[in-house]
Amino acid sequence: MEILRAMKNVERIEECCGQGVLHGPLDEVRAERLADAFRVVADSARLRILSLISSKDPEESWVGELTQALGLSQPTVSHHLRVLHDAGLIEREVRGNRTYYSLACDQIDLLRESLAPKKATARKKAPSRAG
Repeated sequence: MEILRAMKNVERIEECCGQGVLHGPLDEVRAERLADAFRVVADSARLRILSLISSKDPEESWVGELTQALGLSQPTVSHHLRVLHDAGLIEREVRGNRTYYSLACDQIDLLRESLAPKKATARKKAPSRAG
């Protein structure tokens, strides 16, 4: 139940992922905010949704397609889409009686970049061992 409670309080990605995790010590509040953001994508169904949308041409899908591909019920898929949308990772557009979902690539980039090391301290390639 703790994860469901956290999902309701998740901030949009741009509001919590400005400073990278590896760019300096995080205070407790910032660490909690980032952990909430990563909980959004720490679910296999939500990762599959992002993957399915990105694999389409154009990169968009609607609930019926996702429900069939995931083998989950429509209410479950709709819940996961709402969580992803509330976090800012996907966008939605209503067309007729369907809502199409697409990736919010700039927000996904922010989440990814929050784990990137500082360039000055990025790991150097380990020297090869001769032997």
